[in-house]
Amino acid sequence: MDFSKYHALGNDYIVIDPNKTKFNLTKENIQLVCHRNFGVGSDGILYGPIIEGNNIKLKILNPDGSEAEKSGNGIRIFSRYLLDQGYINTTSFTLDTLGGKVLVTLLDPKGKLIKVDMGTVTFSSDSVPVAGESREVVDEVFKLGNTSVRITCASIGNPHCVIPLDEVSEELAKEFGPLIENHPMFPNRINMQLLRVIDRNNIEIEIWERGAGYTLASGSSSCAAASAAYKLGLVDNKLKVHMPGGSIEIDIDLDGHVHMTGSVSSVANGKFSDELWQNLE
Repeated sequence: MDFSKYHALGNDYIVIDPNKTKFNLTKENIQLVCHRNFGVGSDGILYGPIIEGNNIKLKILNPDGSEAEKSGNGIRIFSRYLLDQGYINTTSFTLDTLGGKVLVTLLDPKGKLIKVDMGTVTFSSDSVPVAGESREVVDEVFKLGNTSVRITCASIGNPHCVIPLDEVSEELAKEFGPLIENHPMFPNRINMQLLRVIDRNNIEIEIWERGAGYTLASGSSSCAAASAAYKLGLVDNKLKVHMPGGSIEIDIDLDGHVHMTGSVSSVANGKFSDELWQNLE
């Protein structure tokens, strides 16, 4: 096989294993394979395992060809792939991502439910990053065209902008998303979540992902939105994040570590056709 495809709550990724498939990671190749009309179609490519000694490294590639620092859903999917292909034989292990090391725990023998320690959230403008003086970007007024919204920005190894609202929708996410992602306030671009608090233990989000666009679900977005809501005093430290693709459970430790638990589903194993290979550099 040349690739495996999985989804986590409708957030789908193609796994390309460099130990089995020689794939040139050019921007054009990534864009073509991820394209839903001209390629296989996905929200990104998980390239690995890249094995260096005892370390397992993972590259997370967006559909626009850029590399993401971290993806909660991507990490869970990749962990399921490692189990399916026999790379791991323990229920707990560590992965190296561009956004740092993460601890993964398999909660069932088939890897259908996985818990990830996503690390510590910071609201520091220098870490996210957000332009301007050094500060915590919490509940700031932000001008968005003719509209003013309040934003809380966070990094969990990748950047997020959370906007609490009374109502959220796909349409509004698609309207605000491109403006937020590419706003000059965010020099590395940014992921956006529209947040609605349901109660102290439940929130709803709509997601626009940097480099991918509107997304049905996102693990790191769930962590960031939950952490922002907790920082603002709107929720407790154990909560469920509801998204169009499904829900993820978030547990925020007193030391700031965020644990995410969610499902993974296998979709397909496949081969690229000779005709597609001819278009891959």
